[in-house]
Parts: sequence; structure tokens; C-alpha cells
Amino acid sequence: MASFLSSLRYLLADFIGEDDAAPPFLPNGLSDEATAIVSDAIHLLIDYQGPSYAQLYVDRLSRFVGRQDVDAALFCEIARLMAARMRYEDAIGIAQLKLAELETGAARAPSTDVKTFRLDELISSLPAPAAEPVLEALEMVGWLHKQVSIPFSTTSRWGIRRLKFEAGLRRWRQFSTRYEEERVWVERWLHMIARSLAKQPGAAPAIVETATMIQGYGDVYRQGLADWHAIIDNLAKPTFDGVLPLSDLGGAIVEARAAAMPDPRQVSLKRAIAQIRARALATGASAAAE
Repeated sequence: MASFLSSLRYLLADFIGEDDAAPPFLPNGLSDEATAIVSDAIHLLIDYQGPSYAQLYVDRLSRFVGRQDVDAALFCEIARLMAARMRYEDAIGIAQLKLAELETGAARAPSTDVKTFRLDELISSLPAPAAEPVLEALEMVGWLHKQVSIPFSTTSRWGIRRLKFEAGLRRWRQFSTRYEEERVWVERWLHMIARSLAKQPGAAPAIVETATMIQGYGDVYRQGLADWHAIIDNLAKPTFDGVLPLSDLGGAIVEARAAAMPDPRQVSLKRAIAQIRARALATGASAAAE
């Protein structure tokens, strides 16, 4: 409920105007290492989207504060990877980073970075009412996955103006279909961590680390997301549900991840998952027969 209310406050804050909420406080009882990670994450998320978004991060993280079954190392990894995932890479974020390079002097000279996105990825960064009909039209003509290269440039006044316009779209990011997809993913990842702690605590670190499968943008992002769902849907969830008698879920996840290749058909990954499931079911059947 606390997380839902935080999400609602965040949406309303940006809808009615500039997010001028106070920066969130650090949760009590953090180790020195965790304090450094969470503090850095809060500052980065404020720059990325605003104080209310950083508060949402703290509220999500608070679910694991003080838990006896979450040691310091695991907590720090959850904090680090959740912050990275909540700063997902979209065209808005890339424009923000490019402008920050210019404003802070981090770049030695003006430059142009060319990034390649899929059309559906770009359109999904728009507010849902505008994006959905466009996505439907693109799917009808077969252009949904068409790749588009976009320059992010600080070499001209026009390029800088365009960066400022794109970065300014962050005010509407949380109304986009992409934001909703990312919100659902983070919540499911956290839910799987919690289920692992309850059902198979030894597998929790492997569940946490699956967040590293999803990075970047374009085809790399979509491939990682598809691979993540394949592993969670076919190994983790059925194990937690009691349908798959997999005693070493953590090892199975590591094995499946090693088989994942940059292949949209997921041939190697699906084969590995099928083999893992077959072994687990055979072992379970043998144990039941004894």
C-alpha cells in the first residue's frame, strides 16, 4: 500500500506542475556501504526524474530494510541494480546525459553520438493516449521494429536546442507506455526476490542478479527482456508455485543465463530451460516413487 501511495503521489506531483518535493530521507539502519549506494542513487534519480521518483525508489527499497534474511551484500546489490533499472535508457535519458556532459564540462569538446532505436521504443516514450494509436498503425504496416538512428549532438545551437526539448519531455515520461512497462518489471523483479527469500533463500542472489540481463536500448534491450521473462516464467515462478521440483534454482538460473545468446528465437536458451526442467521433473518423479 505504501508503494502504491508513493506511486500515486509521484504521478500527481508531475501532472500538476514541477516536482518540487523534498529529497527523500535515507532509510534508517543502513550500513556505511549501503548508505553510499542509496545516497548516490537518490541523487541520480532526482536528476533523472525528480524527488518524488527518488522517493518511490526509497519506498521500494524499504521492503528489504531490517530483514534478517537479507544480508548487507544482498541489500546493497538490490539497491544498486534497482537504481540502475529505474534509470532505464530511453531517448529522453540519453538527451539528459548529453546535456549534462555539456553543462558540467565532462566532455572535452562538442560531439555527436548516434544511437539506434526501434520505432516502437521511440513511440512508447510518448504519453499512452498519443502512443497507442501510432503503435497500432506501425504494426499494421510492419514498421513496429523498424530501426531508426538518431544523433544526439552538442556541436551546434540547433543540436543543443533539440537536446533541451527532448530532455524536457521527462515531465511526461511517467505517463508513457514505456514507463508502465518498466514499473511492472521492477515490481515483478522485487516480487520474485521476496518469493525466493520465502521459498528458496539460496537462490535470492541469482534472482537479484537477473536484473543485469536487461540493459541498453533497441534490440539489445528487447532481447534481454525476453530472455529474462523466459527464465522467470519457466524456472523461477513454477518452482515457487510448487509445480517444478527444482531444488537448486540459483544454479539453474546461472546455467540458463549461460545459454542465452543474441538470438530472437532463443533456441539455445529454450533448449537449456527444457533440459533443466526435464532433469528436475525426472528427479522429482524418482523421489516420489521411493
